[in-house]
Amino acid sequence: MSQIPAGRVRAANGEALRPEGEFVLYWMTAHRRVRHNFAFERAVGHARALGRPLVVLEALRCGYRWASDRLHAVVLAGMAENARRLTGAPILYHPYVEPTEGDGKGLVAALAARACVVVTDEFPGFFLPRMVAAAATRLPVRLEAVDANGLLPLRATAVVYPTAHAFRRFLQKTLPDHLEEVPLEDPLAGLRLPRLNALPDEIARRWPAASAKLLAADPDALATLPIDHRVGIVTDVPGGTAAAQAALRRFLDERLARYAGERNRPEEEVTSELSPYLHFGQIGAHEVFAALAEREGWTPARLAAKASGSRAGWWGMGEAAEAFLDELVTWRELGFNFAAHRDDADRYSSLPGWARATLEKHGGDERPHRYTLEQFEGAATHDPLWNAAQRQLLREGRIHNYLRMLWGKKILEWSPDPRAALEAMIELNDRWALDGRDPNSLSGIFWCLGRYDRPWGPERPIFGTVRYMSSENTARKAPVGGYLRRWAP
Repeated sequence: MSQIPAGRVRAANGEALRPEGEFVLYWMTAHRRVRHNFAFERAVGHARALGRPLVVLEALRCGYRWASDRLHAVVLAGMAENARRLTGAPILYHPYVEPTEGDGKGLVAALAARACVVVTDEFPGFFLPRMVAAAATRLPVRLEAVDANGLLPLRATAVVYPTAHAFRRFLQKTLPDHLEEVPLEDPLAGLRLPRLNALPDEIARRWPAASAKLLAADPDALATLPIDHRVGIVTDVPGGTAAAQAALRRFLDERLARYAGERNRPEEEVTSELSPYLHFGQIGAHEVFAALAEREGWTPARLAAKASGSRAGWWGMGEAAEAFLDELVTWRELGFNFAAHRDDADRYSSLPGWARATLEKHGGDERPHRYTLEQFEGAATHDPLWNAAQRQLLREGRIHNYLRMLWGKKILEWSPDPRAALEAMIELNDRWALDGRDPNSLSGIFWCLGRYDRPWGPERPIFGTVRYMSSENTARKAPVGGYLRRWAP
């Protein structure tokens, strides 16, 4: 069996592996890809070792919070691609899309009752930890959760790091031991397994595979699902691994050279635009890092000897590559660190004590402007730059990275109190953003309220000592005229 790093495999229950089972089940929930995926590789390894067929179940619920045409379409495109990639492989792929809420209940248990072992994805965000924990108590066979989230295994950390600098120092000390632990690019290469031609009739009839029309996100097919149809598909962001790889190539070929100097300029298109694909697991951090390292001609020998916590210089790559890695590795995995160790990562209680204290001290301050959630959602504030950012979110499912910070700060300023501001940010972000519902996305929201930051003077109304941002200062730092025209009403 392939050697997945032990720190990435967690036994989610105390049940035993059953060699006499009919097949190995990979329950794909977060790492929705068949390349560069430790979890898929682990399932393939079990099937090889046991000489059993491999069944891959990729399911899509309709009852999750914020389910919409927009989110479903990205996942469905990835499912259609996985079906194509696994055609001809000795694997039975079953794409299941829940037609009404609750219809999928019992499917995993029915398959697990026949399985030797069940492998699933470890993901410390949204409803997935609760779903895996609930399944672990019901399944009669060993359930393994495998971490394929980032370059650093989730369980390599024992504490929550309060700042990016502290986490970066830990990374620089620890990550070199893990950089050569990489998932296989293609676990299907040379794969020989006994093939299961079909699921048992009673399972296939009750939980049939999604139709080709539904996997294509056909509007008529989506219309039959009980999801939010007003949150429309972003046609410029097709789902799936191939689309993710195309975005990665575009970034490396056309944008990377300008990234360090222009990434905070809203009028420039130099960001990677990989965050939706990373969120949906259609590409992994290992594949992104490998492509960047190859482009830079990099080897581990170029790592700096000292773990200083500095943003630049440690990797031994160019300025632009190091700036990008600070986002991909430091900031993204800092959010995963928080979510992996705390169960309140999306709640106000998780803010640092100093931030809660100063926000609550100023909770009763007069708000010169106050808006409802509906006004925020409709981009109906007095601030043209904020409205433009919100319209980008509505239409494109994203906000330019720099303006996303301003967007959150202004919601704090214009809400009745900080708790209401947090609720509005999460609701708007997770409903409309393609990369919402993610530990990294939560980091950005909570940063606006003081997480990973420090007190800033002078003390101000509403903000206290939480860092302040204004549209006027933002417009002075970077040209926004073209952005305002692009995202006009």
